[in-house]
Amino acid sequence: MIERADSLGGTWRDNRYPGCACDIPSVLYSYSDQQNPDWTRAFAPQPEILDYMGAVAARHELERHIRYGHELLGADYDEARQLWAVRTSAGAFTARVLITAVGALADPSVPALTGLERFGGRAFHSARWDHDHDLSGRRVAVIGTGASAIQFVPEIVDRVEQLIVFQRTPPWVMPRGNPPIPPSWRRAFRRRPRLQRIVREAVFSLFESFHFGFRHPATGRAAQRRALGNIEHNVADPVLRAKLTPDYLLGCKRVLGSDTWYPALCRPNVDVVTDRIATVTEDGIVDGAGVHHEVDTIIFGTGFRVTDPPIADRVRGRGGVSLRESWKGSMQAYLGIAVHGFPNMIMLLGPNTGLGHNSVLLMIEAQLGYLRKLLRYRASHGLAAVEPTPQAQARFVTDVDRRTKGSVWTAGGCASWYLDTTGRNSTLWPDSVRAYRRRLARFQVTDWRGDPARPPLHSPPPPPAAPVATPAGS
Repeated sequence: MIERADSLGGTWRDNRYPGCACDIPSVLYSYSDQQNPDWTRAFAPQPEILDYMGAVAARHELERHIRYGHELLGADYDEARQLWAVRTSAGAFTARVLITAVGALADPSVPALTGLERFGGRAFHSARWDHDHDLSGRRVAVIGTGASAIQFVPEIVDRVEQLIVFQRTPPWVMPRGNPPIPPSWRRAFRRRPRLQRIVREAVFSLFESFHFGFRHPATGRAAQRRALGNIEHNVADPVLRAKLTPDYLLGCKRVLGSDTWYPALCRPNVDVVTDRIATVTEDGIVDGAGVHHEVDTIIFGTGFRVTDPPIADRVRGRGGVSLRESWKGSMQAYLGIAVHGFPNMIMLLGPNTGLGHNSVLLMIEAQLGYLRKLLRYRASHGLAAVEPTPQAQARFVTDVDRRTKGSVWTAGGCASWYLDTTGRNSTLWPDSVRAYRRRLARFQVTDWRGDPARPPLHSPPPPPAAPVATPAGS
């Protein structure tokens, strides 16, 4: 396993901003066979998730297999040798099978703002939080109002002198509640693991039901009324309330959960700006109305490069074609895990396997189960390389697009990171987790093509045959 950072943890290692926590219940955001009875809250904070990952890795001695400080520079499929040639910042490898597990929330997206390079203060992305920069008494601009901002803004609002939140599109925010898990419950979970599994299944079923409202927007009106009530209850100022009320259907963008977001924006030292950003100056930001906002710190809460991942330029399959060239602006993969033209490459959380309603760990576990089937098929049939047929991939993509049509993601009246530059949903699975699991439960042999192993190039000639002894007297 190669890892560009110097420790494990992925997004939970990188995102250390104040208030960072999961927005999926802890009991679901954990491995099904590695349950943690010691979560302290319904929605676990970042340090607990990182500790949990470290404990799982230690339990299975995984770190002895990890090569830290190895950033992927390129992976090219060598057709002659039927191998992947992998180049990293710390060395080269060859591999028979390449598994990409880079995650969707890995590379921060920072907008190319005019004049940003001349800003004299401190600027950083929430996923690269500058903990050495004391925000006390600062005049801070926050750009973006997504899942990260609604967590860190309430945490810093009391420390800063002035907070200016630049909002392009208001999110739908539901009351969340994050009750502590009583010590008595934790003791019960430790003594009776089956009890925690029952709770997990109940929470899973509840969250599974949410996808129906996304697929059929007309059924989500009650939830949207609840979200509107959340705004009305917390925001008394009609001008601010208008700024914070979305004009698109709930679910078109990721639905967020918070009990502190709206109260934070109502504080007297907070201003919400909905005009576009025109330029950045040495000491502030000028908005589209020509107003100069003097700030000494800029924090980007602008998300990640989800639909244009950098790895797409670094992985090349048959004929030297890169993933980006193969995708032509819209990520596509068979079952969300394999791409025609890229033999022996499996993607975890690939195209159309993200979720807007449940835990992606459930999707990853289904993908790992399918990967085991694929590797057994490859080995039992003596194949050097396997890849999905173009017909199977096209059928899957067509089916995904059919299920997405009319959903809140494409017909909800917003532009979100779920959609790529072509306007297609290339990130979310448009159905239930159960439906995806059923899809991956059976290995469809006819959807795959295989290449038998070829003899190694430049193999030495076979040794001369030993002379045959001739019986005496013949």
